[in-house]
Amino acid sequence: MHHLLNKPIHIIGIGGIGAVIGCVLAREGYSVIMVDDHPGKIQASKKNGVTVAGLGTLYAPIMAFDDWTPPNEGFILLCTKTYDNSAVLARLPDNAFLISIQNGFDPELERFNYACEGVVSFVSECQRDRPITKITRPGSLHIGARRSTSADEQADIMSLAAALGKSSLFTVEYVPDIRPYKATKLMYNAAISPLAAMAGMDNGELLTGQLAKALFFALLLENYTILQYAKIPLAKIGPFHPKTVSLILRTPCLPAFMSIFFRPSLRGTYCSMAPDMLIDHGRTEIEAYTGHLIRLAGGFPCSLNRATFALIQKITQEGLKPQYRYLQDLADNLPDGILP
Repeated sequence: MHHLLNKPIHIIGIGGIGAVIGCVLAREGYSVIMVDDHPGKIQASKKNGVTVAGLGTLYAPIMAFDDWTPPNEGFILLCTKTYDNSAVLARLPDNAFLISIQNGFDPELERFNYACEGVVSFVSECQRDRPITKITRPGSLHIGARRSTSADEQADIMSLAAALGKSSLFTVEYVPDIRPYKATKLMYNAAISPLAAMAGMDNGELLTGQLAKALFFALLLENYTILQYAKIPLAKIGPFHPKTVSLILRTPCLPAFMSIFFRPSLRGTYCSMAPDMLIDHGRTEIEAYTGHLIRLAGGFPCSLNRATFALIQKITQEGLKPQYRYLQDLADNLPDGILP
């Protein structure tokens, strides 16, 4: 389990995930090189290191993306937003050992035929212009293959899982096939992120107001239905399997009762789409979340996802400020029978 010790690990994107993953590996003695395109974050990293709450401050080589050259040997951990993938993929040789740790689905990235993927269920927030990160909700990192792998690839994947598993900040679970876990994470993310981002509220507030809860539960159920229609296997992340979640959502009064227990774990956490809507007008990961589900659905009805996608696009393209009233706008534009 020591394949990583003699190979450089390039972390592309020093955000909430990249900073944590990079610091965990560097702290364990692995050769980590961090890469980002934010001048302020790069300058601050070189001067003050990368800080992760609960782990401390670590110093590792860092460079601007414009100056980065992919290694001939080693690992490339892709921790960028999906809309930044094109620039990274354009530089990679066909034999690059790429490991994506993104929750969205990017068609261009899918075509790269990379071997390994990580799916994060903890919530980690990094300051936008400083490499200072904290985990605001505990959780796991599932890691595994996304296609058939060679013996060497399999050894490298397991080696990475073992290295990351030494962290006390999150739990790590190696799985033979990562795809069902990523699909399940999409089911949740494509319900939480767009609604919380358009309303400008923390994730926990989705389980507070009646309208927010109704939209959240309906979107979660529609996401599950689309994935079932597309015959996408799902796996258990968190306390319940998606099939159990769908049964809960279809049982009168039970979703509202269950939300009382889940609200505290989401309170004070924010989706990464929210700051994108405020700063990078027109650049969110909505295509990689809701857009992917709409593509999977094809002609299958998905009124709530289509309406959500259109509203997020309108808010970002027109540079509007997220606010709670957009949830009412969304509800008003739905066909009868979508919401209870």
